Parts: sequence; structure tokens; C-alpha cells
Amino acid sequence: MRQLALCVFPFVMMIIWIEFTEAATQQNSTVVRVKAGNCPRRLNVVPSGRGCVCDDDCPGDDKCCIFDCGAVCVPLTKPGVCPRRSHGVGLCAEFCANDSDCPNDEKCCHNGCGHECIPPYTVKPGRCGLPKGTPMCAEYCYHDGQCPAEQKCCQTTCGHSCSEPC
Repeated sequence: MRQLALCVFPFVMMIIWIEFTEAATQQNSTVVRVKAGNCPRRLNVVPSGRGCVCDDDCPGDDKCCIFDCGAVCVPLTKPGVCPRRSHGVGLCAEFCANDSDCPNDEKCCHNGCGHECIPPYTVKPGRCGLPKGTPMCAEYCYHDGQCPAEQKCCQTTCGHSCSEPC
């Protein structure tokens, strides 16, 4: 009987220890949510906050990223939409991983093979008039952001070109 008690006692103690540590862990732990995305290699955007410790300290989808200046909240997505590809396939290289890798208002866009920083698709106010005849079929623009000043990228009889809005 004594041998049975010596064998059972350590087993019972182990079960009590496991139950105790699980209960203590559940009481003292907090769940830290890691947000999707990766921190940029360089800080190219204005941080949305300072002094973060984890992603939960940052607003919205911003991530807590560590740079030389310390930990800051970084917006990974900039406003705007990637423009459609103008022609063929771009370079098969990854020049960026997310918008915060890109300077100014540029976005990290798929180029048909890799990713590169590109100015976002822009829609200026106003509307395009009736298509104008052009001597050549060509795509001179793909969105308003590629046109100077107030001009818009409007359909022609055979492509698109920049013209004054109506």
C-alpha cells in the first residue's frame, strides 16, 4: 500500500500544479492581438502615434513599429487606389511590401509581376465632354492624376487623352 501511495502522490501533485498554473495564467494573462502586415524598412510616412508597446496601442489598422526614433504607430495603407497597369508587365522585383514603404502619396502597387511605388489613381472634379477625334489611336493617360492642372483623362474616339473638363 505504501508503494502505491508513493507512486500516486507525485502524479496527484503534478495534476494539482498543472491546474494551479493554468488558473494563474488565465487570471494574469491578456491577449495581445498582432495586426496584419509588416512594418516598413524605413519610416516614410508621418506616424499616427508615439510610444506604443504593441499593435493594440495603435489606432485602426496601424502597426507598432520600432525605428531609430523609438516605437511609433505607422499607417500601412495610404488613401487612394492603385492605377490600372498602363502596358504589359513591370519588373519582377519587390520594391515595396506596403504603402508605408513608398514616399509621399505613392502606393505600393502590383505591376503585373512584382510591386513598386506608384502615384495613386486620381479623380479630379468635373466631367468629360463628348469624345474628341484624334489623329492617332493612343492612350495618352489612364487616370486624371496623369493630366496637368485641372485637366481630366477623357475618352477620345480611339483611346484617352487629357482635356479640359465640362
